[in-house]
Amino acid sequence: MVAREKKTVLVSGASTGIGRATVRRLAARGHRVFAGVRREEDADSIREDAAELKGAGELEPVQLDVTAADDIRAVAERFEAEGLSLDGLINNAGIVVACPLEALPLEDLKRQFEVNLFSHAAVTQALLPSLRAAGGRIINMSSIAGRISNPFMGAYCSSKFALEAYSDALRMELAPWGIRVSLIEPGPIKTPIWEKSNQAATDLEERANEEQLALYESGIERMRQVAEFSVRTAPEASKVARCVSHALESPFARRRYPVGHLIWLQLYAGLLAPAALRDWATGLVLRWRAGSRR
Repeated sequence: MVAREKKTVLVSGASTGIGRATVRRLAARGHRVFAGVRREEDADSIREDAAELKGAGELEPVQLDVTAADDIRAVAERFEAEGLSLDGLINNAGIVVACPLEALPLEDLKRQFEVNLFSHAAVTQALLPSLRAAGGRIINMSSIAGRISNPFMGAYCSSKFALEAYSDALRMELAPWGIRVSLIEPGPIKTPIWEKSNQAATDLEERANEEQLALYESGIERMRQVAEFSVRTAPEASKVARCVSHALESPFARRRYPVGHLIWLQLYAGLLAPAALRDWATGLVLRWRAGSRR
């Protein structure tokens, strides 16, 4: 299916997972898509996808480490030099830092926010002139974890809660220029980010305080089991990409797009249930109950 109107779009974090599924879908629908990647091998892979495109769409990799000011500046300067108006900015890049907050080194907490929040703000600020010229749209990749927090995922959840608040404020501030801001809120999705997060968690454990970490050992192991089961039964990244294309193309783009199996039940049960009940249910699933470590 080809989009009715060809748009110029930039997607960060496009090398794998949701970002990769998104650039493939948008290009297939006839858009001109710039796929932000950090490594040359990922750029080569994007070029292979571009060679297989059929129809009017275009797909081009661009060097974009969202934590590197020089990369962000270079992309913005290119858009300005070529007179390109940006119809869509999809802030997708992200990492998962998983660790009990007591044992989490502060530099890792800062890194979590640097990638999941501050980098998106930097990219958005740099490209807003181009977005304003086009009356474009900003689509931020959040998570159900931006609405409901879980133990041992406090850093990640906090960064997504912050992104939700940032996006809400940005949406209202940019409304006079007709710039829409949408949030995509996936539940568990089959993507490499979970494999990467497991490796990152292992690396982090080597730096964390061993005595503090040992206090949470059984809860961490149970959380890993629950996460692995959730990902095994999760939908593919293409389901998220469909929400992104709706947020980009539809005249009735929504402010939020929860996406995943039984996501509405999870979301509203989590938000409407009393906090005490949520805490009890989470503790029951993780076998991490109040008073059990006294």
